[in-house]
Amino acid sequence: MENAKIIDATNASMGRLASTVAKRLLKGEKIIIINAERAIITGNPNTTKQKYKERRARGTPQHGPFFPTKANAILRRAIRGMLPYKQATGRTAFRNLRVQVGSEGFEMPTKIKSRYMTVQELSSGMR
Repeated sequence: MENAKIIDATNASMGRLASTVAKRLLKGEKIIIINAERAIITGNPNTTKQKYKERRARGTPQHGPFFPTKANAILRRAIRGMLPYKQATGRTAFRNLRVQVGSEGFEMPTKIKSRYMTVQELSSGMR
């Protein structure tokens, strides 16, 4: 992707990251997110795991709804949920997004005061 903005998801709250990325995608920017597995989901880890397991168990394997298990796909799905992906503008914006697991880059040292878990922990607990 030429002229793409690179965003490091390390220690970034997944919901806040998803909403800001969705707004930028709708403006027409191309975005690459690296270190998707290091994004965090705040809250009680046990409740979060249970919520995602219930989403996975919903429906049938043949007819959906299909919910991802990989870290990059979980973050991508969160961003898709904040886009009007059933309309042409949302589909076009979603095509301008790339999400990668792991990558060399700088790490932002931030302290998180609440309970949290990373997307990697969530994706490994769902298998």
